Amino acid sequence: MSELRTDSRSAWDQGDETVPPDSWGRDVSPGRSLPWGFAVVVTLLVVGRFTVASQLTSPALRTWATIFVAICVQALPFLVFGVALSAAITAFVPATFWTRALPRNPAAAVPVAGVAGAVLPGCECASVPVASGLMARGVTPAAALAFLLASPAINPVVLVATAVAFPGQPMMAAARFGASLTVAVLIGWLWLRFGRSEWLRIPARPHGEGPRLTRFAEAMRHDLLHAGGFLIVGGLAAATLNVTVPREWLTVVAGVPLLSVVTMALLAVLLSICSEADAFVAASMTAFSPTAKLAFLVVGPMVDLKLIALQAGTFGRAFAIRFVPLTLALAVLVSVPFGGLL
Repeated sequence: MSELRTDSRSAWDQGDETVPPDSWGRDVSPGRSLPWGFAVVVTLLVVGRFTVASQLTSPALRTWATIFVAICVQALPFLVFGVALSAAITAFVPATFWTRALPRNPAAAVPVAGVAGAVLPGCECASVPVASGLMARGVTPAAALAFLLASPAINPVVLVATAVAFPGQPMMAAARFGASLTVAVLIGWLWLRFGRSEWLRIPARPHGEGPRLTRFAEAMRHDLLHAGGFLIVGGLAAATLNVTVPREWLTVVAGVPLLSVVTMALLAVLLSICSEADAFVAASMTAFSPTAKLAFLVVGPMVDLKLIALQAGTFGRAFAIRFVPLTLALAVLVSVPFGGLL
């Protein structure tokens, strides 16, 4: 026995690292640990069935779960659409196309990119990966940010939904278009003038080698895994705040003009409703003024909890802590004069 132990030690000393010294005399086969792990899982499930299950049927928790699932299910198709479009831009569109499609002057490229958002049906979740892809392909960040803000608010699907939701206010869709495009262009110009490169992280794109379809699949998988996680984080936060904010508070502030505008703007941030559906929610807020409803429609596609999570995860925290407050404040300020036209 001592000879065997001596041989084992000498083999270790000579560099044989197949079995570490602390495992001598023990069976380290992973198969023996599987039954124990399964037993622990079964025990936890049984204990949870009798201790936690009763708490999972409370109305507040069921409401929370419904809102969370609704946000994710509502946003996921548009997120996938945006990721697919971004991957297609990466794989199939040559970088030289953007230098020809946009004006060379960055200040002129900003409004052109903002107006281009009107032709892309999609919600705010789709605009983040598309804007990221545009930056990675050489588009000036100011123009890409203008597109990011304008696309979810002024595309044809959103404007038609707004017109349908407000049949008695035919100017609501036009006011939404004008206010949203104005905010997008102003933000682009402000970033062009005051923005710094160290504030913005442009994600590296997995170009890959080989056929274009392979590069498309690699880019889509990369963006979907990255953005999907932050969508879930934003959905969790939005569902929690939806359940915890009392509805009675809203009726109290609806009669104060300025406070009602700010309240509706903050409500748009908290509710995190997709831009294709937010007009119907705004129309149901009958206690609020048209200007307050317009603020809800302008702010929502630009700043909400899931967007904040997506933007911070995609472009970095340094970008989000500057971009989000500026966009929110400017969206509220621009909504007031446009709301006077209603």
